Amino acid sequence: MVQVLVQLDEETLRRLEEVAPGRSRKRSEFIRQALQRALAEEQERRTAEAYRRQPDDEPAYFEPSAWQQASGAPPRPRRSARASKRR
Repeated sequence: MVQVLVQLDEETLRRLEEVAPGRSRKRSEFIRQALQRALAEEQERRTAEAYRRQPDDEPAYFEPSAWQQASGAPPRPRRSARASKRR
């Protein structure tokens, strides 16, 4: 891991000390998790903004045979209407 020096104002440091004391590894873990959460939220915000700028105009649909062909799986046999009524 790489060390990063961050300057905090007194109030932020006081609040950090309340939840993650400096003499334990708990503080570093707390800061890492907070950064990861903030970065994930920012990525989500950017993705949502990109979809707002350029919406997906294609209708969404699912074509099972296309997935079966791509996977190399044999097609599943269809049940007849009579067989499904027996259930």
